[in-house]
Amino acid sequence: MHSPSPRTWAAPAVRNELHFGRLVPCFTERPRNLADLLVRTVSQHPNAEAVVDSAKRLTYRNLHEASLRVAAGWAAEGVGAGDRIVLFVTNRHEFMIALVGAFYLGAIAVPVNVREERDGLAFVLHQCQAKAIVFDAALVGRMPATAVRRYSIDGAVEGASAFESLGAHCPPLAHIAQPNEDETVVLLYTSGTTGRPKGAMLTHFNIIHSVLHYQCCMGIRAGDRSVLAVPASHVTGLVAITLSMFLVGACVIIIREFKAPPFLELAARERMTHTLVVPAIYNLLLRDPSFDRTDLSRWRIGGYGGAPMPAPTIEALAKKLPGLVLQNAYGSTETTSPVTVIPAGNQAEHLASVGQVVPCGDVRIMDDDGREVPIGQAGELWIGGPMIVPGYWDNPEATAREFASGYWKSGDIGSIDAKGYVYVFDRKKDMINRAGYKVYCAEVESVLSAHPDVVEVALVAQPDPVLGEKSRAFVVARSPALSTEIVRAYCAEHLADYKVPDFVTFLDAPLPRNANGKVLKRQLRG
Repeated sequence: MHSPSPRTWAAPAVRNELHFGRLVPCFTERPRNLADLLVRTVSQHPNAEAVVDSAKRLTYRNLHEASLRVAAGWAAEGVGAGDRIVLFVTNRHEFMIALVGAFYLGAIAVPVNVREERDGLAFVLHQCQAKAIVFDAALVGRMPATAVRRYSIDGAVEGASAFESLGAHCPPLAHIAQPNEDETVVLLYTSGTTGRPKGAMLTHFNIIHSVLHYQCCMGIRAGDRSVLAVPASHVTGLVAITLSMFLVGACVIIIREFKAPPFLELAARERMTHTLVVPAIYNLLLRDPSFDRTDLSRWRIGGYGGAPMPAPTIEALAKKLPGLVLQNAYGSTETTSPVTVIPAGNQAEHLASVGQVVPCGDVRIMDDDGREVPIGQAGELWIGGPMIVPGYWDNPEATAREFASGYWKSGDIGSIDAKGYVYVFDRKKDMINRAGYKVYCAEVESVLSAHPDVVEVALVAQPDPVLGEKSRAFVVARSPALSTEIVRAYCAEHLADYKVPDFVTFLDAPLPRNANGKVLKRQLRG
């Protein structure tokens, strides 16, 4: 039994095709690869702004010419099609030039979050056998000693060439690569919350379907202006924002580090129409004193994901920005971003849902024995479709473990209702079994996050000799008046008694997170 249909989406024509040894529904009309996508956009919107990075503004013609120059420079220095180029770069226009240059060369881009430490970066460079690395000069202290070509941005570094001068004295690139759409074009290393990270192999085929899904489900279009407030090295920043904007000839507006006041000032000045961020950012914006006097009238699409949006936040945004449409989107690195999206205008009615399955996608709810469960029952989400990566780079064991029959076993527990709305309750490994009762951490965290004195919260299991497991909430409080009694009483108003945290620990520092911003619950468990 597949995902319930029909769905809300009015999608372009779809047909079944064979890719990666599996038959999948695909958009009939699509670019051949990402280089083809960019060239099409450049020809249709040459003078439209592609990237705004502070005072630096690039039109699509500027981006195209700069990327061709970089690609020619790499080719002259022996970097070619299929070679891995690591991008250890903050959100800045040079990231975009290097990314598109890799596409034009036929190389594989490997974006790495700049919060990664030296050992993690060394692992990535070795595991993918990188040929080159582009990095911010300010990050040289975290560069491992490896024999790869080095290109520094915004500063001279011993042993590295200046990225800004790459290709300056080379003849133009002879031709733009036109790889098969099933070839890998980006490696994104997963968070590594349990052991070493795995390099998910994003293909042209995967990414193109994902950006077409965003175009279809969110209605992005030429003239849109999206503020990039999440790392460009993350699947959300890369696919949901950057490449989705590049698909339609829209503009990526870069903010190098999120803080509410500069975000609001930038959004107003640059006439932001779209963004996709975590719910916590919406809360920070609403709490900023300058919010009510900032002109956000052009903001029409407010995407979010990674956590539920508290009802008070949705209500406050609806009151202050009636023209803003909020859309929850659920996905991961292995799904090349979107699996589900809330149809426009349906968020308030389906507050607990992450949306409907994207047009070419498929979600099945499976029990522990790999059997599909009936509609409405909970189980693990197995996800299929053209956006599912074929596996992990040089890691057949992990690929065999996490993929089955063309589906990625997400590790998320959820359900689908009769109308095709998907619900995600928790990570399978995070579910707490309290005397046989299932406690979904995400549900408790969502309730507590709505408390005005809670900045952030994480719930974890604690072994108990009688009940098997009890729950402990780690809370970062906004007010010192918040107490264990208040937290438990608040939960008791909204949750069944067995879901109320047994213990509460208050933290003076933010929750521990990995390089991609996910909470490291293993550290909290001790």
